[in-house]
Amino acid sequence: MDLSVIIVNWNTKEFLLQCLESVYQFVKGLEMEVIVVDNGSIDGSIAVAKERFPATTFIENQINLGFAKANNQALSLSKGKYFLLLNPDTQVKEGAVEKLFSFMEGHAEAGMVGAQLLNSDGSKQNSVANFPSLATELLNKSLLRWLFQKKFPGKERNYSEPVKVDSVIGACMMVRATAVKEVGLLDEDYFLFLEETDWDYRMKRAGWEIYHLPRAEIYHFQGKSAEKDKRRAKLEYYRSRYRFFKKNRGSLQWFILHIGLVTRLWMGLIFRGIFCFFTLFTIEKWRKKLSIYIYLLIWHLRFCPEGMGLKKD
Repeated sequence: MDLSVIIVNWNTKEFLLQCLESVYQFVKGLEMEVIVVDNGSIDGSIAVAKERFPATTFIENQINLGFAKANNQALSLSKGKYFLLLNPDTQVKEGAVEKLFSFMEGHAEAGMVGAQLLNSDGSKQNSVANFPSLATELLNKSLLRWLFQKKFPGKERNYSEPVKVDSVIGACMMVRATAVKEVGLLDEDYFLFLEETDWDYRMKRAGWEIYHLPRAEIYHFQGKSAEKDKRRAKLEYYRSRYRFFKKNRGSLQWFILHIGLVTRLWMGLIFRGIFCFFTLFTIEKWRKKLSIYIYLLIWHLRFCPEGMGLKKD
């Protein structure tokens, strides 16, 4: 089989249906299977998807197992030469998947290739990322990409040809099955965020190349699952950053990251608190931001327990 398409869903019914529709409509000329893993959704996603797309294989979890573990369930069953991991809040454009497939067929050194992600209006999203470092996590990423475009690639730079990168954004990535067999599945210690970055890091260390293919375009309606609870989703991002540093950067950098991020949180709390005070807490956006800072600081003050965040679901 040419391709296994894998989609992990958590309460994103309308987006999941649109994603599946685009896959079945626009992926042509490839022998493929489509596997949807549902992480305990309560919005009726799977019942409707089963009715509309009977050729799809469904794995139904009773609880939210996280992105990595759910993908691993599907990867373990997949028969394709390549695995296409798609977020449910994506829609493939005609020809995009075939371009990714053809690229992988012509580049035996490629362990993974990612598409150019687009907003609904056709504007570009960041589709690649550097491996996390103290610079990327403690400084302004947009400023780094603007000042040092070669070292920190992003949407600010126009690419016309395939380019080697550190990592691709996990919303759409095609992975070689033999590379997965060599480096292993996704690390399930990551619940949400950076699991694909860790995967890319392991592939790079094993000698595989990671590519960005700008002419393969995919619509991405960013972070619809995470938006349902921004505080807890943000906490998972902090947890994943600490996990990546502890695993791949060593204890000293992990400690510096902790100190730097906690310092930034305190500064954010103070400034947002002042803004809210002088506006009598009438601006909802600032109130929500302040609540996020408080939530994250409480988590840190409690020594980052596993029981907070999305993992408790």
